[in-house]
Formats: sequence, structure tokens, C-alpha cells
Amino acid sequence: MPHPSSQPAAPEPDSSSSSKVFSRSTYPEYRRILSILRTETVGGALLLAATVVALIWANSPAADGYFALRDVKIGYEPWHLELSLGHWASDGLLAVFFFLAGLELKREFVAGELRKPSKAVVPVAAAVGGVVVPALIYVLFNLGTAGETLKGWAIPTATDIAFALAVLAVINTHLPAALRTFLLTLAVVDDLIAIGIIAFFYSTGLQPLMLLAALVPLALFTFLVQKRISSWYLLLPLALATWGFVHASGIHATVAGVLLGFAVPVLASGKKGEPAEGLAEHLEHKLRPFSAGFAVPVFAFFSAGVALGGLDGMGAALRDPVALGIVAALVVGKAVGVFGTTFLVTKTTRASLDSSIAWIDLFGLALLAGIGFTVSLLIGELSFGAGSAHNDHAKVAILAGSLISALLAAVVLKARNRRYRQVQADEERDDDGDGVPDVFARA
Repeated sequence: MPHPSSQPAAPEPDSSSSSKVFSRSTYPEYRRILSILRTETVGGALLLAATVVALIWANSPAADGYFALRDVKIGYEPWHLELSLGHWASDGLLAVFFFLAGLELKREFVAGELRKPSKAVVPVAAAVGGVVVPALIYVLFNLGTAGETLKGWAIPTATDIAFALAVLAVINTHLPAALRTFLLTLAVVDDLIAIGIIAFFYSTGLQPLMLLAALVPLALFTFLVQKRISSWYLLLPLALATWGFVHASGIHATVAGVLLGFAVPVLASGKKGEPAEGLAEHLEHKLRPFSAGFAVPVFAFFSAGVALGGLDGMGAALRDPVALGIVAALVVGKAVGVFGTTFLVTKTTRASLDSSIAWIDLFGLALLAGIGFTVSLLIGELSFGAGSAHNDHAKVAILAGSLISALLAAVVLKARNRRYRQVQADEERDDDGDGVPDVFARA
């Protein structure tokens, strides 16, 4: 192994760092993001496994068993909660996923990368571009069809961070810290936009009284967490009550998860008023393994299963404008939207890239953003209804578009892996032995 002094020197701090985009964050933030990404990478592997199992089962001689299991109903009918297992997965388990999205988003705005406008502008703009351009491409493919197909305009707008990280793990790439931070922040903002889309465009039969009723347990939950009370036997019943009332209100129940996440405080005061771990981080540590390791894979298992019908069936699916629009939007729209917006914002603000990365790296990441899965499957069901022909075609297209995006991103990012290894070595060097890598100590 080469002596540390023989490795490339870490870049010296730049006095114009404020004019750079994709610069490194602080070392504590770097460590926190690494921890999140490790959990999501494992979750991504389970997500892939659940998807493969669902597809094999749904296209096997025992397919009837899969669909029968998905459609089994359990719950209490007088409360309108007698739902199929598939419905429980999309409305119930995904609420945990969106609760964590709410926690992460609030943390980013309060104490993370989004708290500084100079750092927030690029990932926020990239996320918006990555939503608008795919939506426009989908609409263009479906303008000449019946109006019903236009309901799926939001399907290709979401990026699945767990799936994307699973791809990075498979190809064994070593993204620099700045790119990992950008990918996570992009996904967080993307989730916020998706939540807004679901709440405003995919809510039906609004019941104002139920929505008002949801404010009562939500207010009590907020009061308790603001007092730093974390007892599960107090918080869980209030969270379930909030979810139940939101579900009954006609707004998609996953929105309750986001509202509950926003209520949790991010920062706590230390003995001398110094920032300490907040309740948000505490709850995130408790719930993220459950979300990544169980909730999202179970949702994928019940949602990804679609009878492909052999080559003829796949051909018919991919001739549907819904499917064509989704594939084009994920593969082309996401890449153009994320990369194009990032390029325009960087150039118009006269900023420059950090010395550790190049534009080809951003293009590879933009291709990776075309992996839309969990939220895309959810919006597909909300758009066309579970079991409908258009929804089945949308599932095929989401899988195909995500696979193509993953393969293209793998080619681009794998070609840069030697450079990434060099940057990683710089980010791990600690010549003075103080426990903080030198590039962060000098920042």
C-alpha cells in the first residue's frame, strides 16, 4: 500500500468557495449523510429483491396466488379501513417512508444543505427541472390520446433514492462526498414536490370535517414532540389517529406522514445552548431501518407485480402512449431536466464546479435520477387505479425506464471510478491523526 505522502494531495481551500457549487459540506454532515446512504443502500437491495420476487411470482403458473394475496382485505369496515394488503402497503407503510421524508426535508432546511440559499439553489432548481421536463415529455406523448391518459403526467417525476443507491452499490462506484450530498438533497426536494403533487392533484372526495378532525391529534403530537417527549405509547396513537382522519378526508394518507414529520423539532439545546441531537434525528435512527428494510420493500412487492404476458404482452404495453411517455420521460426527461437546470443555474450565477468533480459526473448523476420506482408506482395507481390496463402498462414502463436509466448511468459513472477513488482517498486522509480528515479540517 502506498505511503500517504505518495497519494495525490487534497485540494487547498479556495477563498472563492462561496462561488463554487457541489463543494464539500462539514464533516459531521458528511458522516450523517454516509450513515443515511448506507441504510438506504441495504434497503435498495431489499427493494430490488422484492421487485424481482413479485415479477417472477406474477408471471408464474402460481400467479393467481400472488394477486389473491395482494387483494386480501383486512381491517375495520365501519371506519372505512377494510383495505386490501396492497392498499395497506401504499397508504399505510408508505406513510412511514413519507414521515422520514418530512423529517429529512425539515432537517435540510433547518440545519442541512438547504439552510444556505447559495447551496440550496442548485439542488432545488435541479429537482424542479427534473419534475417539469419529464412531465412535459409525458404530456407530449399523450396529447393526441383520450384525456384519461393525461392523468399520469406525474408518474415519471419521482426519483427513487434507495433504488439509485442500490445501483451504485452494484457497480461499486465511489462517488465524492459532494455528489452524494447532491444526490440525497435532490431526492429530498423531489419527494417534497411529489408530496405536493399527490396532495393537490390526486386527492378525491375531500371531506373537510375529517380534515379538521385530523388537526386535533396532529396538534397534540406537535405539542408533545416540541416538549421533547418521545414516548412511543403517547406519540404512536396520535400519529395513527392523524393518519386515520387524513385517510378518511380524501387526501392521500401518506400526506399525514409528511405533516407529522414537519412537526418534529430538528435541534435540541445542549447544556450551554450548543446544538445537540434533536428529536428528528433520534426518530430517524429508530424508523429508517424499518422504512428501508420493510415498509418500502413490502410496498414494492405488492405494487411491482404485473403479468407481462410474454413478448406480445410487453410489446402491447410499450405501444401504449402511457408507457412510451413514461420511458422517454424517465430516460431523457430526467437527464435533461436535472443536468440542464444545473448547468443553467451554475452558468447564470457565474459559479464554478468544485475541483473534485466535472460536468460528466453531473450528467451521470442526472441519468441516475431517471430511476423512478416507489413514488412512481404509487402515482401510477392513483392515476389509473390498481389493476387497470393503463396502470399495468405504466408498471412495465417504470421498470423499463428505470432499468435503462440505471444502465446508462452505470456506464458513465463506472468510467469515472478511478477519479472517484482518488477523491475518496483525499477525503479519508488524516495526516495529523485528529480524527477529522484533512480536507474537512481545512474547510
